[in-house]
Amino acid sequence: MDTGHVGVWHPLLNRAPAGEARAAATEIERLGYGSVWLNEAPGSKEPLANAGVLLAATTRLAVGTGIASLWARDATAMAAGAATLSDAFPGRFLLGVGVSHSTVAGRRGHDYGKPLTTMRAYLDGMDEAARDLPPAGAPRVLAALRPRMLELSRDRADGAHTYFVPPEHTAAARGILGPDRLLIPEQAVVLETDPVRAREIARAHMAYYLNLPNYTNNLRELGYTDDDLADGGSDRLADAIVAWGDAAAIAARVRAHLDAGADHVAIQPLAPGALDLTDALTQLRRLAPALGIEPAAGARQAAGAQPEVGARTVAGV
Repeated sequence: MDTGHVGVWHPLLNRAPAGEARAAATEIERLGYGSVWLNEAPGSKEPLANAGVLLAATTRLAVGTGIASLWARDATAMAAGAATLSDAFPGRFLLGVGVSHSTVAGRRGHDYGKPLTTMRAYLDGMDEAARDLPPAGAPRVLAALRPRMLELSRDRADGAHTYFVPPEHTAAARGILGPDRLLIPEQAVVLETDPVRAREIARAHMAYYLNLPNYTNNLRELGYTDDDLADGGSDRLADAIVAWGDAAAIAARVRAHLDAGADHVAIQPLAPGALDLTDALTQLRRLAPALGIEPAAGARQAAGAQPEVGARTVAGV
């Protein structure tokens, strides 16, 4: 699987109408990004089914689930879904599995219990089911933030997909995972050079996550204080979680994750106000040269999309 160093994570890839999502995926592929990631949250589509839709619409783009919740399907269904997609699209599907959050599990009628114990048992079930299925071949990564889940990602999976983390977390995660496991962090970004405006956009993005203990506990372990987490997040926290500025500044943050040990960074372009896939694609076009990304030869072109003219590669990422 050759995904390069940079992919795209965006909630609307798994919420937008199928035609819009397909067009976005083909444009992302044409621009030269290596992957797209589909989350699973209230209001999203079923991510494995939608992964098939986007894989069929593209030719080389990798599609990952970031993440498929174990509360949404039993272990046999998850293993079978991964086997189906990896058989149909060899080398292009990555299965990200996670325990999600207690509020999400509760909405589905489940008792969240102990996440690590739940994940271990679920992986046992997946491995048992896989004995009767065609070989999957798809890398399996776990949503992991803190040391024990990262250790499980090392011991029972191909690596970890991290979210809402700064580069110092990536460095710590690489230390736990060791050198031969995948590490794929998400990084929120916004092309905005005004600090006040950029931090407003960052805080709007962070608001939901700062109410989830999985994320706040992880941030405390990284040295962020209750003051950092209060009132929508301090400037220090906003700057750590969301990379903002010009394209060079955002490329520098991606490089920081790669230098810290990431194999691939999934950037999430933020927009002022509501989620906006059109704005995200505009930012991705502007960012590609600074990220060292060139248009992919032979990729399908989304209807109405125009190739960038005079795009250049900037060394460093």
